Amino acid sequence: MLILLLGIIIFLGAHVFVTFRPQRAALIERVGLKTYKTGYAAVAATGLLLIIFGFIRYRSEGLIQIWYPPHWLHHVAMPLVWFAFVAFAARRAPAGRIKGWLRHPMLVAIKAWALAHFLVNGDLGGMLLFGSFLAFGVYDRIAVKRRGDAGAPRIDHFTRGDAIALGAGTLVYVIVLLLHPYLFGVAVLA
Repeated sequence: MLILLLGIIIFLGAHVFVTFRPQRAALIERVGLKTYKTGYAAVAATGLLLIIFGFIRYRSEGLIQIWYPPHWLHHVAMPLVWFAFVAFAARRAPAGRIKGWLRHPMLVAIKAWALAHFLVNGDLGGMLLFGSFLAFGVYDRIAVKRRGDAGAPRIDHFTRGDAIALGAGTLVYVIVLLLHPYLFGVAVLA
């Protein structure tokens, strides 16, 4: 569990640091943009690897069950995860109604994905992992709003970008559903 916690702190800590714009700017000025980006990527990657290794180790040592989520929550989680994949795809898609409606599609994707997984994981490690990502998503959305970043512009009609977001998001969602037992050891469609 300690490795998982350390990974969460390092990974999300690096992402929280980015929200402190004056400190970030001072660090970039001191070390240079290339060094900053390299260091940021190294710290975030280290945190992510620790999360993955820590969660695998935690699960292999036995889950610490806090509560048993009711089965109907899986029916809530499934569309939330699909929505997260569509939002994630909208992040890189051309401008469209979905991207404009979400404003910050990556943050929406993180929050929807984390909430869905938080709802269906009643064990301590799952609750810590997904709860921390959910809390980060909420925090970062507030930070983005405070610095005046309005996000993607609103568009009142569907575009090619919307078709790309819906198609790519749905395709990846189906692939992940089918591979989930092999990638993460949990059969979602059972």
